[in-house]
Amino acid sequence: MSSRTILVSLALAGLIALPLSAARAAVAPADSTAVTAPADTTTAKEEVKEAKEQVKEEIKEEAKKEEAKADTKKSDAKKNAKKVKAAAKAEAKAAEKKGTVKSVETAAKPGTMPVKPETAPQRVQVQHILIGFTGSVPGKMISRSKDDAKKLAYEVLDRARKGEDFDELVRKYTDDSPPGIYGMCEKGLQPAAGEYPRDGMVAAFGNVGFNISPGNIGIADYDPASSPFGYHIIKRLK
Repeated sequence: MSSRTILVSLALAGLIALPLSAARAAVAPADSTAVTAPADTTTAKEEVKEAKEQVKEEIKEEAKKEEAKADTKKSDAKKNAKKVKAAAKAEAKAAEKKGTVKSVETAAKPGTMPVKPETAPQRVQVQHILIGFTGSVPGKMISRSKDDAKKLAYEVLDRARKGEDFDELVRKYTDDSPPGIYGMCEKGLQPAAGEYPRDGMVAAFGNVGFNISPGNIGIADYDPASSPFGYHIIKRLK
């Protein structure tokens, strides 16, 4: 092969290689070391976490506020209850001073609760219901116990004060003889017809009868000395 042929072959080879290099350069990225980085999600996650924490804190704060409001309401309710109670006490004291205290037994008929007479009476007429118990009334076969007698006596007293017919209660419950009406005069006075001297009756009977006003209904509790027959429910007639 001649030197001319060799030169021509080299030249052709150079021409062919040049476009291939250029093509490769066109396909390759401008900076072959640059790689597209994935999106950075770390910051976004932290922001979400912080947002959640903030919401939790806000919820806690709201809960504390609501709890504080509830406590305040309870405290206010207690204060109001105390005020009402204090006002009721004050009203009761004022009524007591004026002499207008209502009976504890609010259902009692007006005039039946014991009121001491303005002037001590010298003569009274009373009607009574005797509630005895086993062995308390001579000649009477009574089966109830002392406790049962007391319970019954106060039940009858309550019914009498509420306005039930006293004569009917006497007929139904007394362990004495109906109608159970007695007149009494003070010690030292001559008894009128149908009267007994006060000291001729059991002490509790007279003590109640002379210390209530007409229409009032009282009770003499059982006492071995002053009321040995049992419980006397006593209404002053006049």
